[in-house]
Amino acid sequence: MSLISLKQVSISFGADAILDQADLVIEPNERIGLIGRNGAGKSTLLKLIDGEILPDEGELMIQQGTRTGRLIQEVPNDLDYDIRSVIALGNTESGQTLAKFYLDGEEDLDVQQALTELDGWSLDRRVQTLCSKFDLTPEMSFSDLSGGMKRRVLMARALVDEPDIVLLDEPTNHLDIDTIIWLENLLLGLNVTLIIVSHDRSFIDSLCTRIIELDRGIITSYPGSFTSYLTTKAKALEDEEKHHAKFDKRLAQEEVWIRQGIQARRTRNEGRVRALKKMREERRQRRERQGTASINLNQGGKSGKIVIEAEHLSAKFDDKVIMHDFSCRILRGDKVGIIGPNGCGKSTLIKMLTGENPPQSGKIKIGTNLEIAYLDQHRSAIRDDLSVQDNVSGNTEIEINGQRKHIMGYLQDFLFSPARARAPAAKLSGGERNRLMLAKLFTQPFNFLVLDEPTNDLDYETLELLEQLLMDYSGTLLLVSHDRTFLDNVVTSTIAFEGDGKVFEYIGGYDDWLRQKRSDAKEQQTKSDKKEPSAPTPIVKPKKLSYKLQRELDQLPAVISGLEEKIEKLTLSMAAPEFYQQDAQTIAKVGGELKEMQDQLEQAYSRWEELEDS
Repeated sequence: MSLISLKQVSISFGADAILDQADLVIEPNERIGLIGRNGAGKSTLLKLIDGEILPDEGELMIQQGTRTGRLIQEVPNDLDYDIRSVIALGNTESGQTLAKFYLDGEEDLDVQQALTELDGWSLDRRVQTLCSKFDLTPEMSFSDLSGGMKRRVLMARALVDEPDIVLLDEPTNHLDIDTIIWLENLLLGLNVTLIIVSHDRSFIDSLCTRIIELDRGIITSYPGSFTSYLTTKAKALEDEEKHHAKFDKRLAQEEVWIRQGIQARRTRNEGRVRALKKMREERRQRRERQGTASINLNQGGKSGKIVIEAEHLSAKFDDKVIMHDFSCRILRGDKVGIIGPNGCGKSTLIKMLTGENPPQSGKIKIGTNLEIAYLDQHRSAIRDDLSVQDNVSGNTEIEINGQRKHIMGYLQDFLFSPARARAPAAKLSGGERNRLMLAKLFTQPFNFLVLDEPTNDLDYETLELLEQLLMDYSGTLLLVSHDRTFLDNVVTSTIAFEGDGKVFEYIGGYDDWLRQKRSDAKEQQTKSDKKEPSAPTPIVKPKKLSYKLQRELDQLPAVISGLEEKIEKLTLSMAAPEFYQQDAQTIAKVGGELKEMQDQLEQAYSRWEELEDS
């Protein structure tokens, strides 16, 4: 039996509906990725499922006894409690009483009696268990924690009631890569239904078994991973475009006909006139997809060949070694990623490399003719008291790559309507603030671009556009990011903070760094396990595959091709709206078949690689 079902649900906050007669069925133990453009209504849908708001129209059915836990997008600033109290407050029945007991109630018999009556001691045990599982110090003040640790505490609070459904709104915000991977593993081990809103493509792809997209008020379901969704969605958009083009052509022909005169008004043509009116209304009510941001980089002249040369850099704060004896050379056109845990010193290194702060020891040589543009992670260049337009420029026109452009037209390229461009920056969402910062940054010419966490809160389309721009960018790039896919697609080398002051540079992106780290670790392990041989080790010639294994290898491409074809057909059939109108048992059975085929495909690929390497 489904946990939650939405039937013909509508919610509106303005001219366009956030949900427009939307249907959705959520089954037990699903891991769902909820995606959509910024402002599409993803957080609204989470609030609806959580019971915080009610639909304007339609039916919302929740299985009796279903409990939800929710991780909100923004970290609250008013939680002046210790960690255990913040977690306890996730329970509405006895959380307040338990928080009072933690604060000053250990000698208060009335508080202890109240906890006994409210079954608060079982809540206390769950709080202690979560603190241990999440490696949290229960008595530590919540306000003293870093942004990443606060998210970890709030995640524990979402789980304290042992919910059936966990709603996660941007759970990876402010988390470093190690913590994101830790969270992935934690969520994979939970026996609950997950609904996740995230712009981290690697995170969604690793976790989710179904993608639901909220687009122009309609919810569409795509079974399988995020990678599968991208393929199916591309075809759906292509089909939609063809359908609209065909409809618009026919409408134009009918408009020509109606203007021809008297024959359109004859009785025998009244049906055609009514059909035209219906087509006009259908066209009027059509909600077009929001356009994609159109970003251009305002590139300056060429810098010198050597951009930065750093030798034997060292830094420490409060006796903590940040880096020790680090050297690197960055050349014109290099795209360098910087990775490491929160607080390890990434921003410190950037400031040293760009000449903003001198190194504590070592020396840095800055190249010639550098024009630096810097996007900091705190977006401090945005003034909340100014409008979007005035934050970008006080003038009505700006110059981009030698061409004059009106400020409103420029801001529309970043998806700001004229009304939004005149609004104060304080009213912007996280994604809009990021787009504003990029719009402001790209008004100046530069040949050395420094981006500190540029991907936070950007929707997928804007993220992929920025990604493509940086890949095509001919200047030098220094990029701090916890987005593994973004790093892999953009950077040519990676500077990694590996703890204890060790900072090293590697060729390639995040996955390349991971492979090299594993290879180094394996080599070190091999060296430590290796014993002094008593006699020369004979040279072993590579073995030839047996007839049976060679035949298996030869047959695998056909097996893989067949599985991919079956998966594609089944995915398309499950993407049809009528699929989820069937009974829950049939839906679960087909979903199980898809998962089984995907597992078989993964095993076939692994076996192919294994035999090829033999």
